[in-house]
Amino acid sequence: MLSKMRCGQYLVLFHLLMILPAITIQSGHAADNIRYIGTLVAEPCALLPADENIVVDFGTVGDKYLYLYNRTKSQPFELHLIDCDISLGNLLKVTFSGRANQSLPGFLALEGAKGVAIGLETKDSDALPLNKQIRLQELTEGDNTIVLKAYVQGEPEAIANKTIERGTFAAIATFTLDYE
Repeated sequence: MLSKMRCGQYLVLFHLLMILPAITIQSGHAADNIRYIGTLVAEPCALLPADENIVVDFGTVGDKYLYLYNRTKSQPFELHLIDCDISLGNLLKVTFSGRANQSLPGFLALEGAKGVAIGLETKDSDALPLNKQIRLQELTEGDNTIVLKAYVQGEPEAIANKTIERGTFAAIATFTLDYE
């Protein structure tokens, strides 16, 4: 019987803007009623710390290119899983979560430029729909490199009507790795 394990959640950053709220503690009040809990687990792999926040830079994307080809060429990015112990789980599943584009289901919605979205795919160009768990690959003992790709695609109506609104864009997707 295989058990399911969740590795954790990480970010793929297409642009990052984080605002961390300040925590204010008034002087004279002691906090002696805080309880800390958690679960310590044995995970099959560790994610290389540098891969916890990944930035995919599309550079400059021309709207005329999108009108001709509907999408850009894919930009690869990698996840490096280290020290994998396949006796704890040898099947990797991934879920990319984020705000979905209304015109392109399964694509990541953008802030900024309009009429376009970000698509995700495997190294073999199989779609990785947003907010859906996908069986990614079997792991091997030791270190594993997972190659994924992202691309910009025009929304069908924006392509047909040539109404893509140019400008800078950003999006954030969170990925969760699960093992079985």
